[in-house]
Amino acid sequence: MKLKLVISCFCLMACLLSFAQKAPEPFVNGDRVVFAGNSITEAGFYEIYIWLYYITHFPERKITVFNGGIGGDVAKQIYLRMDSDLLAKKPTVLSISFGMNDSRYFEYWMHKDKTDSVRKSAIDTAYKWFEKIRDKVNAYPGIKKIMMASSPYDETVKNGKDPFWGKFKTMEGIVAFQKEAAIKNNWPYIDLFYPMTDINLKGQQTDTAFTVTGPDRIHPGNAGHLVMAWLFLKAQGLANKPIANVSIDAKTGKLINADNATVTAIGKKNNAVSFKYLAKSLPFPVDSTARVFLNPQKQYEALSVIPFVKEFDEEILTVKNADAAKNYALKIDGAAIKTFTGAELNEGINLALLSNTPQYQQAKKIMELQLKRKDLEDKLRAFYWISYNYLYDKGWFLQDSQAITDSVREEAKKNPFINGKKDAYMETHTKSQRDVIQKQMDIMADEMYKLAQPVEHTITIEQVN
Repeated sequence: MKLKLVISCFCLMACLLSFAQKAPEPFVNGDRVVFAGNSITEAGFYEIYIWLYYITHFPERKITVFNGGIGGDVAKQIYLRMDSDLLAKKPTVLSISFGMNDSRYFEYWMHKDKTDSVRKSAIDTAYKWFEKIRDKVNAYPGIKKIMMASSPYDETVKNGKDPFWGKFKTMEGIVAFQKEAAIKNNWPYIDLFYPMTDINLKGQQTDTAFTVTGPDRIHPGNAGHLVMAWLFLKAQGLANKPIANVSIDAKTGKLINADNATVTAIGKKNNAVSFKYLAKSLPFPVDSTARVFLNPQKQYEALSVIPFVKEFDEEILTVKNADAAKNYALKIDGAAIKTFTGAELNEGINLALLSNTPQYQQAKKIMELQLKRKDLEDKLRAFYWISYNYLYDKGWFLQDSQAITDSVREEAKKNPFINGKKDAYMETHTKSQRDVIQKQMDIMADEMYKLAQPVEHTITIEQVN
């Protein structure tokens, strides 16, 4: 009963925070979208999921998405790298997110009797540096700003590890001023914090170990990143725009409707109906590999807790007046896809859930290429991580010399964080190296859009018994 009350309170809070909220506009052709954040953003997945949706659903609308995350960052560090990293990418849209690190960690164990003062200091410090961020970005009126609340710290999951009790409440304070500041500055605001908390609490009613964040209570896995992308796309008003929705009459062989698709050359012969099908969008390919460090989550696991398929991944084919008692074979370009009952066809089938269709395989190639591009961008983020977290204080920021690379190698022997990024740094420490990588990334982005262009297919539905 108490848990239900807590969930209700979170829902009420989310509604209150939505008051006067400006919705973020969908991205437009030519947009350069930079996501500024900490390690959650540096992981890079929610950004590429958002971008993958745009590529597959709006192949005519070319945008570029940039990872602007650095692990460990707080508002101060985001401000300090605004010119040399974030604005240097020439964004037309800048999404700003902070709060996880700003709300602090071990202080809640070290100063249990001073939690209130720890909280006040954390919130005040974050706000002070946010004001500098605000003043900096407001000097660029041509850039659209988005304030995005952090994904939550999961204080309630039962995982055998003590949480930092009180951190969640501190994050609430940061989220509150982010929301208020967005309204005052007429910026769109996207709430990840309360909706993801609500999902966690609901899941924990039946499984106390459930979380869309991760084992450390901080970093979402691939499932959590899909939840983040889903919330972002919903905030942009993009839900319930079908990949395609086509309906054919099996008796007459006539088209009933075609939404976001072109249907031509309809033919009816004996117990089969065939037609040419050109959808304007592609399915969203779902990944089954855990890709976030030390987090076993897989992207597809999010589909059991959010209506992503219903809202963003429906390619519906309906065949009216198919005999409910009969079976029908679906073929695309002559290849067998699956057999359905007449009842299923009358109700409508979601082609996006069939991974063996040519359109799904087309989308999968885009996803695979995007992951390769991400691997390159990860190397650039490693360069910036070492540049800001190690070289900056030494006076070597964005410089290159043998002494600098030697210093990084030596520091890596005793610093596991630098050691984890050392190899990538060695591939990116010169400007010419970074320019080559960026060029490769640009070529891959162009290729992703070429792969996304609509392709016509021949669909056949034939009665088999």
